[in-house]
Amino acid sequence: MASRNISVSEASRPVLPRHARLKFDETRKVWVILAPERVLAPDETAVEVLQLCDGKRSIGDLVDLLVAKYAAPREAISADVIAMLQDLADKGFLTEAREKTP
Repeated sequence: MASRNISVSEASRPVLPRHARLKFDETRKVWVILAPERVLAPDETAVEVLQLCDGKRSIGDLVDLLVAKYAAPREAISADVIAMLQDLADKGFLTEAREKTP
């Protein structure tokens, strides 16, 4: 499977690639990322972040939303979110939204 490796930063606009989707597994009662021949069960916090990864919001925007929700230090949330999303990107479960060309 070819994946576009990205370097995640606060300016990145992450999105799941076309071959992957975030879905609630009713049988196991957990969220999973489904990709060809792979399944990943992210934890509750990761699911919350992934649901915000729509390709429109930057990671900086996601961090701001989480800071407002959890009243935690921005630097800590930013570092954790970037590390988690970089790990997912390195495994091919995340890519960066591209501008649509006319």
